[in-house]
Amino acid sequence: MDEDRLAPFAAHPSRSRGRLHPEEESAHRSPFQRDRDRIIHSAAFRRLKHKTQVFVEHEGDYYRTRLTHSLEVAQIARTVARHFRLNEDLAEAVALAHDLGHTPFGHTGEDALDACMAAHGGFDHNAQALKIVTSLEGHYAEFEGLNLTWETLEGIAKHNGPLLPAAGASREGLPDAIAAYAARHDLELHTRAGAEAQVAALSDDIAYVNHDLHDGLRAGLFTEAEAEALPLVGRCYSEVDRRYPSLAPQKRRHEALRRVFGLMVDDLLAETQARLAAAAPGSMADVQALPMPVVAFSTAMAEDIRAIKGFLFRRMYRHWRVKRMRIKATGVVTELFGIFWEAPDLMPNEWADAAIAAPDATGRARVVADYIAGMTDRFALEEHRVLTDPQARA
Repeated sequence: MDEDRLAPFAAHPSRSRGRLHPEEESAHRSPFQRDRDRIIHSAAFRRLKHKTQVFVEHEGDYYRTRLTHSLEVAQIARTVARHFRLNEDLAEAVALAHDLGHTPFGHTGEDALDACMAAHGGFDHNAQALKIVTSLEGHYAEFEGLNLTWETLEGIAKHNGPLLPAAGASREGLPDAIAAYAARHDLELHTRAGAEAQVAALSDDIAYVNHDLHDGLRAGLFTEAEAEALPLVGRCYSEVDRRYPSLAPQKRRHEALRRVFGLMVDDLLAETQARLAAAAPGSMADVQALPMPVVAFSTAMAEDIRAIKGFLFRRMYRHWRVKRMRIKATGVVTELFGIFWEAPDLMPNEWADAAIAAPDATGRARVVADYIAGMTDRFALEEHRVLTDPQARA
């Protein structure tokens, strides 16, 4: 989108706060296009292909992974951003980066790694995403990380809302990676993120609610009848049955769930339009200073989504089949952490050197956590097998 077509409250490339390490700008791409491209070409983004969304990747070819989830979030974010004349490239960049910090085995791996790091500041996947793009991706000659713009980094750090209650507030309690970076580069953690990052955050909700319904039904973790009993979902099934009374089951499901998707997007557009009209922001800074987000679902839709999420938690994320894999995954991550903590020289040389040179126990633990967090599901399983099975070849 040409800059002169952007809304006044959008992120305008020419007004970007720039990068921590100044660079000559591209002649062919805006700063936010360049951010998006760097994210897509990063090693961390490629690894999302083999990282769990809900199902471990070897459990089936049709289930979402972190990569396909991130692509779906980016598609929704671009659509919503375009509707409001926001900066689509920035919204897409934040959407594509939002899950870069996930461990192997999804939230199960994160919970296990957080427990391992309890004495060392814990582990948080949002903070890890910021750490990846600001330091762990180490491919450039003049800086560590991807050297993304201030706006993209702000969106990654704050897309779920402010992290501090006020300017100048203590950073105590913040995830270590965010606190460490904020000490070098002020991301104004007391304000909201811009509208583009807010769009990315709710696009995440739309994507995972819909695809987890699809995947849960496909996996047989709950029945069609149970899904039809849910608010919003049931209305969509009823509409499909009225219009197509003899539809085949697979098409019936797809038609119903695509309507759920559409209604969530339509509600987001309507509620956001009303909030923008009421707030009348004249700049990105106006959006950031507001006491509440401008991008939101209506109260009724938010309640329906909470009910669906509650159902998915009980019937999918805590289903006995998923819980079995959770127990295995927790054991893998916990045991890997213990092995590498005790013998860091079992990691590749660059990681081993960093762990051994760490100034204290917390420094060593963070190196081990960074190494494990970067693993794919399959690599973590293979590393665990090699290190714990006496018959496995190294």
